[in-house]
Amino acid sequence: MLNISHNKLNQKVSLSKFRSAQKVFHQRHYKHFNRFLLAFAGVAVVVLFLPWTQNVTGKGFLTTLTPDQRPQTIQSPIPGRIEKWYVREGDYVKKGDTILFISEIKNEYFDPNLVARTGQQIKAKSSAVSSYEGKVKALQNQIGALGNERALKLQQAKNKLLQSKLKVKSDSIDLQAAKTNIKIAETQYDRTLQLQSEGLKAVTDVEEKRLKLQETQAKLISQENKLLTAKNEVINAEVEINRVQAAYTDKISKAQSDRFTAESNQYDSEAQVTKLENAYTNYEMRNSLYYIRAPQNGYINKALQGGLGETFKEGDALVGIMPADYDMAVETYVEPLDLPLIHKGEKVRIQFDGWPAIVFSGWPNVSYGTYAGEVVAVETFISENGKYRVLLAPDKEDHPWPKDIRVGSGANTIALLENVPIWYELWRQLNGFPANYYQPENSKVAKADKK
Repeated sequence: MLNISHNKLNQKVSLSKFRSAQKVFHQRHYKHFNRFLLAFAGVAVVVLFLPWTQNVTGKGFLTTLTPDQRPQTIQSPIPGRIEKWYVREGDYVKKGDTILFISEIKNEYFDPNLVARTGQQIKAKSSAVSSYEGKVKALQNQIGALGNERALKLQQAKNKLLQSKLKVKSDSIDLQAAKTNIKIAETQYDRTLQLQSEGLKAVTDVEEKRLKLQETQAKLISQENKLLTAKNEVINAEVEINRVQAAYTDKISKAQSDRFTAESNQYDSEAQVTKLENAYTNYEMRNSLYYIRAPQNGYINKALQGGLGETFKEGDALVGIMPADYDMAVETYVEPLDLPLIHKGEKVRIQFDGWPAIVFSGWPNVSYGTYAGEVVAVETFISENGKYRVLLAPDKEDHPWPKDIRVGSGANTIALLENVPIWYELWRQLNGFPANYYQPENSKVAKADKK
């Protein structure tokens, strides 16, 4: 009621005589409540000074420690058509076991005897290479024979040139002798003619000397002709040398050209043989690719291409396989703000989905049902979900992880940092501050050693 009246009822009427008022207005219950508040405040103050382990939480899933142990798909490097399946989903296969058989869909590989016919082509081309090798050797022998013949012909022509030069020299000497003889004959004729004019010689003697002079003149002219003929033979011998040189150069050049052509054909045939051998090897390997085999021991998860007669392209996934032997790991994600607090080798507590656990994130010693992990890799580039990926391996110093966990199931992780009072952690959380910058002891020791 509002105290707006001048007649105050509580001053005129005593409520103490009523039983309900006696139970409500006694002072004893304040004493117990105050004691409770005092005890609660004391406990709260003590709790505020208890140690609290700062931590970085994350959510991830189970994976394998190495990439080759993770679930994978098997692809075909060539396009084809499914002809026969040798396994069913869930079957265990060993490395090299046949999973399915495929056939060709490209018309250039339809021939079932393609490998054998390619081998016949290789043999034919190899025979052609041998033939060209023989032709090259024959032409080489021909070039050598032409070179020897040219040397002999040139020597013969040079000898003839030398003979012609010697003949020129001999004819020159004979010409000088003829000139001397004609001078003697002219002198004798003039002397006989003078003596005949003085009456000392007969006319017959003059005529005899004149005849001898004419014979000497004829011999001189003949000797000059011989000398010119000899000089002409020298010129002819020099021309013959040039002709022999030119003729055999042409023959040898033609033989060399034929040899080069044969060598070119030989190299071309060798290149074709190499190309055919490459194609032969490719065809053999392609035939082996018709059988899709298991890359490692594992279990067939799911057939991604089903049925018979279904075609696919090269690189298309055909079947999924899970390796049989693998080392478990946890792939978790942390916020970018917490990434500097995560270091390789740190200990992390893990709670697996489906495994009951009582978790006290700030008091790891009283947590129950969590398992220990160790940071083995920290990704340096942000993932698509806006967080950084951290890979955890089992901690060998702690109890082993459950055997029944499977790759792909969820996991919650708690990375333990520094120990701080609870009041500080509450103050940090209320203000939105990050956890204390944490450096593990082993990294501090390593830095000290470097200094």
